[in-house]
Amino acid sequence: MNRRVGWVAVGAVIAMGVLTGCSGQTGGPVIAPVTMSVDDLQGATVDLEIGQVLNITTGDLDGESYSGEVADPAVAEFVPASKDGSADFNPGVKALAAGETEVTLSNSDGGIQDVRFTVSVSD
Repeated sequence: MNRRVGWVAVGAVIAMGVLTGCSGQTGGPVIAPVTMSVDDLQGATVDLEIGQVLNITTGDLDGESYSGEVADPAVAEFVPASKDGSADFNPGVKALAAGETEVTLSNSDGGIQDVRFTVSVSD
């Protein structure tokens, strides 16, 4: 009976180590992204926490056709759309530090006006 209890204890320690190791890879708790359509961003203010990401859906337009400019790169950064195998990742904005900054999205496909909005980042 002692051996069984010992193996259960070893299993529990290993499980805790695995779970602790997984949480350590992210540097803390994972913050869910905020998802908004590019059509809803014009003139909007988007509230994010440090480390949180604004995921921008682009509808029928290719996400890779969008580029972004952030007025204060200390507060946030534009993350371009990308493709990785069969996965498509939307463009976005990642919150880096507390503050507020303007973001301008442009589309290289032409005929689409720039989208300007504010990102407000809190601790």
